[in-house]
Amino acid sequence: MPEARGTDTGYYFRMPTSPGPPAACSAVRISRRGATRLKDGHVWVYRSDIISADGVAPGALVKVTDERGKSLGAALYSSASQIALRMISAGPVAELPGLLRERLQAAIAYRVRVVRDSDAYRVVFSEADFLPGLIVDRYNDLLSLQVLTQAIDREPVREVVTAELNQQLKPAAIVERVDPRVRELEQLAPRSSGLIQGEKNHTIFTMNGVRFHYDALAGQKTGAFLDQRENYAAAAQYARGEALDVFCYQGGFALHLAQPCSSVTGVDSSRPALEVAERNAGLNGREIEWIEANAFDLLRDSADAGRRFDTIVLDPPAFAKSKKTLDTALRGYKELNLRALKMLRPGGTLITCSCSYHVSLADFIEVVADSARDMHRTVRVLETRSQAKDHPILLTVPETAYLKCLIIGVSY
Repeated sequence: MPEARGTDTGYYFRMPTSPGPPAACSAVRISRRGATRLKDGHVWVYRSDIISADGVAPGALVKVTDERGKSLGAALYSSASQIALRMISAGPVAELPGLLRERLQAAIAYRVRVVRDSDAYRVVFSEADFLPGLIVDRYNDLLSLQVLTQAIDREPVREVVTAELNQQLKPAAIVERVDPRVRELEQLAPRSSGLIQGEKNHTIFTMNGVRFHYDALAGQKTGAFLDQRENYAAAAQYARGEALDVFCYQGGFALHLAQPCSSVTGVDSSRPALEVAERNAGLNGREIEWIEANAFDLLRDSADAGRRFDTIVLDPPAFAKSKKTLDTALRGYKELNLRALKMLRPGGTLITCSCSYHVSLADFIEVVADSARDMHRTVRVLETRSQAKDHPILLTVPETAYLKCLIIGVSY
């Protein structure tokens, strides 16, 4: 994502400012706790920290002040979300459309610097690009857009965003992927996913020399798991022999493992995902075995049957949707890793992932270590990885860091 990251001060990023005189806007006063959170570098203010927001319209640009009236910057306001304010500037905003254009340009310029060997990547990553509430992904000549807040859903903002994306990237089409639950929580009018510009909704994109089909109106999230792009390439460097890709979705890891490995099996519970995976295999001239099955059941049955592999990938969906489900999630991760370690031949490689924000890297490492102890396997970490660089992490906004990927070598 963008290099609208602000000023690097060593360990923290400062929220960038918008030069010039402020635009006329409402003011929201927040508590000492909320002000401290902003001063510590976060960009969210929760509703419980709002002291006054009288007459502020949903999605409005607002001036934020502390209890004493001292200005803390400018934010986008939500009248519905528990995240009432999302900071957009540490200073006054002279003109919101101009600021949005600058941020989009910075985001695109950052991707030019960090994305390699791919025409598919995240163009805008919400808060990490100082464009809170906006997600934009590129798949070759198509753009996929997701709107997450009242402010970004306002028509003037939509027009600025699409106009700038057109000018900078010149896509054949732009599709909007709608999350109905998000729109409900933000009290936004129902909207269906669909093309908002152009007529093309299919294309072929490339990651690390591997080609994929893309249907702009199908699949999960905005289409594909672009955050794993660099991990796909890293996994291929260590993979060998017989490989198993569990929770393979449309074949991201499996197709990258097909070149170094003698055979690859991909497992997923979604038949539509596996059908796309098979088409992707054909597109790359690869023979991969696809199995429709519950991953936990298949791993248990295969382990009990003595099935063995040289390389295993575990890339499950987020198990911990909230802190309340953390313990259950950790038990799920442990079971998966136990089964995988049991099935790995000596000298094998385990690529194990978690995209649950509420599962910390330390938690995840502990789960894998416990699994290795229980299986009496000696393991060593070959690489500790995160999300791809086009999904940047703000050190003072931990919510921007969510993906963990461990590449583990298993003892002989």
